Amino acid sequence: MTATTVERKATNVHWHEGDVTRNDRASILGHKGVTLWFTGLSGSGKSTVAVAVEQALAARGVLSYRLDGDNIRLGINSNLGFSAEDRQENIRRVGEISKLFADTGVVVLSSFISPYRDDREMVRRMHVEGDLPYLEVYVDCPLEEAESRDPKGLYKKARAGEIRGFTGIDDPYEAPTAPELHLRTDQMTLEEEVEMIISNLQARGIIA
Repeated sequence: MTATTVERKATNVHWHEGDVTRNDRASILGHKGVTLWFTGLSGSGKSTVAVAVEQALAARGVLSYRLDGDNIRLGINSNLGFSAEDRQENIRRVGEISKLFADTGVVVLSSFISPYRDDREMVRRMHVEGDLPYLEVYVDCPLEEAESRDPKGLYKKARAGEIRGFTGIDDPYEAPTAPELHLRTDQMTLEEEVEMIISNLQARGIIA
């Protein structure tokens, strides 16, 4: 199985369309749905930015929901590890969840290291095929800076050989080549990052 091909085991299943349309839901909420996909190294600031954006959106009366890597692995993806195959399946499931949320009209804030470019492109295609807005947000932080932060002590464990396949240490991070938003967290304040995202959503007509 590759990032572009997922084995479908269920057969004779068909999408059932309801009578309430996506536009109807947008009218109820007063804004459109979208997925913002925050990607970057561990410790780069993905969750921090997503939390701040969630607060800024709430202050504007915009309904959003955060999907965070650790939270998801405590529930729906608790049966997945960190092999390349499990990481791909982790991202595939989250991509499908994000797509469903965005279709309801929610602004989805998905924060995942998602180190492999093919996996992120898989999620983008899901949204494109569903005619749903998708914005890749590259939370760019030099490895040295992310490692100095090390909020969970994971880099220290990886350097000590206690964690294998850790992104940035002994497993690669494939940086986005053309993200819709590029946040340099070692050069920008949190307020500047939030303003960039909110302004982009407004410019695209997703929120007022």
